Amino acid sequence: MGKVESYFEFWPVRVPRSLPLPETSVFDNLAVSARRYPGKPAIVYYGTEIPYRRLLEEAEALAGYLQSDLGVGKGDRVMLYMQNSPQFVVTFYAVLRLGAVVVPVNPMLVAAELEHYVEDSGAKVAVVGQELYGRISPQLSAGGLSNVVVAAYSDYLEEETDLAVPDVVRAPREGVGDEGVVPWREALSAGRDPSPVEVGADDMALLPYTSGTTGRPKGCVHTHRTLQATLVGVSVFNTLTPSATALCVLPLFHVTGMQHSMNAPIYTGATFILMTRWDRETAAELVQRYGVTHWTNISTMVVDFLTNPNVGEYDLSSFEIVGGGGAPLPAAVGEKLFDLTGLRYQEGYGLTETISQTHINPPDRPKLQCLGVPHFDVDARVVNPETLEDLGPGQEGELVISGPQVMRGYWQRPDADREAFFERDGKRFFRTGDIVAYDEDGYFFMVDRLKRMINASGFKVWPAEVESTLYKHPAVQEACVIGVPDEGRGEAPKAFIVLRSGEEATAEEIVGWAKEQMAAYKYPREVEFVDALPKSGSGKILWRQLQEEEERKLAGAK
Repeated sequence: MGKVESYFEFWPVRVPRSLPLPETSVFDNLAVSARRYPGKPAIVYYGTEIPYRRLLEEAEALAGYLQSDLGVGKGDRVMLYMQNSPQFVVTFYAVLRLGAVVVPVNPMLVAAELEHYVEDSGAKVAVVGQELYGRISPQLSAGGLSNVVVAAYSDYLEEETDLAVPDVVRAPREGVGDEGVVPWREALSAGRDPSPVEVGADDMALLPYTSGTTGRPKGCVHTHRTLQATLVGVSVFNTLTPSATALCVLPLFHVTGMQHSMNAPIYTGATFILMTRWDRETAAELVQRYGVTHWTNISTMVVDFLTNPNVGEYDLSSFEIVGGGGAPLPAAVGEKLFDLTGLRYQEGYGLTETISQTHINPPDRPKLQCLGVPHFDVDARVVNPETLEDLGPGQEGELVISGPQVMRGYWQRPDADREAFFERDGKRFFRTGDIVAYDEDGYFFMVDRLKRMINASGFKVWPAEVESTLYKHPAVQEACVIGVPDEGRGEAPKAFIVLRSGEEATAEEIVGWAKEQMAAYKYPREVEFVDALPKSGSGKILWRQLQEEEERKLAGAK
């Protein structure tokens, strides 16, 4: 069967099928945009505009300090532990300027979790938000880290604003007297100029970590070339031009926010409107105020955005592309978005291992609840998970990917590499662990994670399918389905549900309704209402956490 290519019939008009990638570093993207558009806002942060010239100057200044005062050299890992902020952007490009490696860390991680990231990456320097310093300071005192640069987000609140600014952003700068700690302003004002460093496309640039849902988090080795593949690719595919304005709401430590909402706009010379915390009213106001054209998000954000009773009062007519990934957007929510904006939601698919998208829906012909079609120069196939034999249209199997955005491998984990990669047709394919199928048009659809299937009386139940049906219930805002033991059937689906504001329902009502909506072996026999579902820093629902909590609960009851 080989490579799937039927989707080219629906490929966007005037978009090439293959895309040559820059041989330059990602830092060079900023340098070029700053020369082209020096006075144009690169970032707008709660009313404060940061032009490209200033962004480049600050990145150079921080790079000089990291190099001359803290000893950061080419190939060294620098931890970036911070919420969305101008300092995140400056640090990211400063590290790349030196040929060093950014280690982006989820700001939701606590002290006990950080030890693994410091130890595994070998980072000696970290740049952190001041509200997070207390969590990482044990690594400084224990000797894992030698220096920490501490930043206060309020340093970049330079204009009065009527926007709702999060408390963490308004918080005044605090002095930290610990040895090895450097205030952000001191580092920038030191006046150091970095010496030249030769950085090529195949040099290591980024070490993001997998979420750790299948064990301890693993680092993914990405080069400047793999980063360029998705940031340049999405710019071309989604017509991100210098006149575009992107709303940056996804966390920048996560590959989708990093690539779509920060690196792609910088590459094209566009402007991005930066939010530290998600707030649906502020987001709608920013869209209206700045004429946002591109919004990359996660489906849970869209659900929240559209359930805002005031959403119809905002002018959202500037939107050109609204899309994202992480989880399928419920059909009913997609219809509401279309009614409000005239846009179809553009879903995509990617992984930390592929530094964002490997699949994306064509803007003019998207399919809802669909991963999309393979991105530029991606060979995506569906294989039998056990034999690795290629499967055809409509057959469910594991998604495997070969493409320019695939990581070089896991950081210092040759055992994991052997499990994750295989060779075919002269190409190196990565095993995603996701069960998918593609249709006759070459569009790929998620079935579920390889290990998430529920076996009910011998029937396969895929939780994603049950969740998608539950979203159609008018009282359901969010749903997550797991498998629980069932005496008569082996396993049965259980649903955790967050109700819409102002809506009421009983577990019996939901079960009765679901019984009418799906086959007898599929509908959840048990429903538990919760105020919120556990989510990762990127907004993905952590179904494994619910599964593990349920297993502990059942074990304790025996």
